[in-house]
Amino acid sequence: MKNYIAILGLSVILVGCGPTKPKVDDLAISNPIETAIDLTAVVDDKVPVTINPGRFTLETLTYRLPRIVQGTYSISDFGKYIDDFKALDYDGNEMAFTKIDSNTWTVPNGTKLDKIQYYVNDTFDIESTGGIGGEQPFSPAGTNIEEDNYVLNLHGFIGYFDSLKNNQYALDVTAPAAFIRTSALEDKGMKASEDGTTITSSYFAQRYFDITDNPMMYGKLDVEEFMVGDIKIVLSVYSPNKVHTAASQKETVYKMMQAQKEYLGDVNTTPRYDIYLYLSDGSETAPKGMGALEHHTSTVVVLPESSSKEGLAASIVDVVAHEFFHIVTPLSVHSEDVHYFDYNKPTFSKHLWMYEGVTEYFAQHFQVYEGLVDNQAFYNTIMSKIATSKNLDDAMSFTIMSENVLDDPYDKQYYNVYMKGALIGMCIDILMRKESDGNRSMLSLMKELSAKYGKEKPFVDDNLIAEITAMTYPSVGEFLMTHVEGDIPINYNNFFTMAGLTLGESEVATNYIFAGGQNIIFDADQEKGLIKFSPMAIKNSFWKSQGIQAGDIIKKVNGADLTLANAQQVVGGMFGWQEGQEITMDIERNGEPMKIETKLTKATALSESLVESEYATDAQKATRRAWLKG
Repeated sequence: MKNYIAILGLSVILVGCGPTKPKVDDLAISNPIETAIDLTAVVDDKVPVTINPGRFTLETLTYRLPRIVQGTYSISDFGKYIDDFKALDYDGNEMAFTKIDSNTWTVPNGTKLDKIQYYVNDTFDIESTGGIGGEQPFSPAGTNIEEDNYVLNLHGFIGYFDSLKNNQYALDVTAPAAFIRTSALEDKGMKASEDGTTITSSYFAQRYFDITDNPMMYGKLDVEEFMVGDIKIVLSVYSPNKVHTAASQKETVYKMMQAQKEYLGDVNTTPRYDIYLYLSDGSETAPKGMGALEHHTSTVVVLPESSSKEGLAASIVDVVAHEFFHIVTPLSVHSEDVHYFDYNKPTFSKHLWMYEGVTEYFAQHFQVYEGLVDNQAFYNTIMSKIATSKNLDDAMSFTIMSENVLDDPYDKQYYNVYMKGALIGMCIDILMRKESDGNRSMLSLMKELSAKYGKEKPFVDDNLIAEITAMTYPSVGEFLMTHVEGDIPINYNNFFTMAGLTLGESEVATNYIFAGGQNIIFDADQEKGLIKFSPMAIKNSFWKSQGIQAGDIIKKVNGADLTLANAQQVVGGMFGWQEGQEITMDIERNGEPMKIETKLTKATALSESLVESEYATDAQKATRRAWLKG
């Protein structure tokens, strides 16, 4: 998962009833749980779902929706979005049930249960209200129910019986015939209604995990399908105001995926990869959490519709690249906590530094390695991550934080997996290249771990660091024990020196909301609900050229009101601003209104940066070449 702004995946079960009662263990083989979602029968923005598991031999049944889903490290409580829950017997009579908690229902007299029915609310609509009970799913893990768009992260619609988590699922989704539908779940065919107005698509999943791992998008979508080597890429875009199209981003995705395949080399990937891109228009019921959630063969992405074409392309590379690299970890290299994931009461691995940190490192490193960005742009990214990580708890054990990521104070440090976690990956990469004279790397280590374990064989969580040490060098083991298990802050200069780099100050490119590093140019007036320019603004060359002063209140951006309530959306859109774009901004200075109408020029700021030392030795230069170019 990548939360872009902070840094920045259900249906009805109808199973035929035989004359005999199969054993519960037999159900996984003989009786797929038939499920159905009917998008043509929406009532009050709620989708009906029916679940029929076949006959049970158990007297008491427990049915759950996920409290937490894989790839997220926070509580979602999808059961909170269920309304009008009913358990029905074979005569159609309602049965008694007990709701144990937000996500769990028990049904006594389980042998009489025919099916379960309920309605599902979507999560996008209530994000602006703070969610139900104060917590809500991260937008790319959420659900959307609109007249022309349905984001079907199936874990938000379909639950599981405790005793049948490994059963097969047969899923039917009924939708208007005019809808475009995309899913990587195994397609078993389509059937039109007699009048031709609706189509029911049938899918198959080997087990509940595959239900949660294969999102869908239905509606008035724009879709592009193309090949990148031997991978079929399916890019599905929903832009509510038709601002962007799949075709406009096809080249960006093609070049990115091609570079990623080159970077990964012989790592097994997938024959098909789906990208579901929902573009949020910032309205009250639109999703607010920008970023993406990974799956084995797809990713769900939420980004601002207000982005320029170039800004959206840059965001796609940053966010989708991260999710695709999850093919390596945790999807191919993972612990027992991930492999045997408990959606209700999960335990968490110690190794978020690898799952999210190394993945984020790859997502940045491949860009310089494959020539998508130059060395200096990569150095600037590294320095930005260092600056941000220093604003978090730099003296906290990463393994302890990972294992307790839902609990205070560790939950507040989760963001650091994308900052310090990526830097941990960088340090190991440089160290391995130096130790091996350029022949081994962080990526080669992940390939070795993938070959040893792979998708179906988890590693023992407590043993990983010892295993990596045995597979690499004592220096790597010492680093992991000191800075990952241990709580000693990393001296990054030691690793930069290995690559012939030193710290210097230079004018570096920035965007229109920072003044170098993570120095944001805005302040919030919580009491008055206003956003204003901070003293950092005049250190940004573009805003300085516009005569901005610290304390200027920002009233509108490109005609849209700016308040604390919508700051994430409006300021998030500014991430995508590109040189040459026309912009307007209404500000207030000392009670007097002022307006900026201009074309964006390149923004720079004086910042501490990495410089390639003129005194670097041949050995240091060789390590740097191996690190950045292979």
